[in-house]
Amino acid sequence: MNRRDCIRFLLAAAPAGLAAQTAAPPLILVLGDSISAEYGIARGSGWVALLEQRLAREQIAARVLNASVSGDTTAGGRSRLPALLKAHRPAVVVIELGGNDALRGLSLEMTEANLTAMTQAAQAAGAKVLLAGMQMPPNYGADFGRRFFALYPQVAKAQRAALVPFLLKGVADGDHAQALFQPDRIHPTAAAHPIILDNVWPELRRLLKP
Repeated sequence: MNRRDCIRFLLAAAPAGLAAQTAAPPLILVLGDSISAEYGIARGSGWVALLEQRLAREQIAARVLNASVSGDTTAGGRSRLPALLKAHRPAVVVIELGGNDALRGLSLEMTEANLTAMTQAAQAAGAKVLLAGMQMPPNYGADFGRRFFALYPQVAKAQRAALVPFLLKGVADGDHAQALFQPDRIHPTAAAHPIILDNVWPELRRLLKP
């Protein structure tokens, strides 16, 4: 290869090489409510922050953006999601919403429609979706609780999304449930958040595989 051909080769190869070096790691977008927004606990002790630490510890090249808002509903998440998808182009979207819908007695049909719309929007933007399921305390009525809990697997199955059946498994239904909740008996303590991450991690890890 003469000098002129060598220069041409380097110029042609440079953009591709530069792009490979500067490509950002995949982004995990967490769209949640107070549980993911670290309500009532020290910053950095919630499951999303612990997720960042686990990714680093296991040397998985992925970034995390926590777009959770305390008190948010599925309607709020649905309205916020399009701008987040456009601005950040996540590879995975974790949807942890719906608990506040139930606590406020909002329509189950509306909650299901919002979960479906968010899942579809994220998938249309090229992201994989992980739904985090939730349950209601028994005092909200057995029938309501059963129907609410069923929303998440229904949406996940219909939209072919990944599912964590119950985000608070081992927290709300464990032997030491009372000690794992703040005085309001709604929000988990910092001690509960490693358990929450362990619930999320297997499905999320699977979605991060090429």
